[in-house]
Amino acid sequence: MHFEAARTVRFADCDPAGIVFFPQYLVMLNTLVEQWFDDGLRVPYAQLVGARQTGLPTVRLEVDFTAISRHGDALALQLEVEHLGRSSLTLRHQFFGAGELRLRARQVLVCTSLQTHKPQPLPDDVRAALTPYLETCPS
Repeated sequence: MHFEAARTVRFADCDPAGIVFFPQYLVMLNTLVEQWFDDGLRVPYAQLVGARQTGLPTVRLEVDFTAISRHGDALALQLEVEHLGRSSLTLRHQFFGAGELRLRARQVLVCTSLQTHKPQPLPDDVRAALTPYLETCPS
């Protein structure tokens, strides 16, 4: 199972060459993770980070930029769980435009306490919400 969201490339996403400036793809990727927590997992990300003082910083990120995207392009952003550990998870991302792969990424997040900034086990409700995404994800 994967989570998918639509995103239109905005003027602010582009560089003077008229294509997406690569750091903007990383902003899109982070936004996708937050949207997945809110809409897919039904675990409000703002509450997780705010009231629950639980962080999910990225500790590893591999990105392949496979084709350009331009202002106005409609993108389909996909995310799935590759690995679920005690305190970490590995996500795979793919961004498509007009059926063409534009970006492929692998991201490792680690669950941390925002008080100590040390790793901690994923909360039970988060783990339960993540599990369906892992069970049907191909290896």
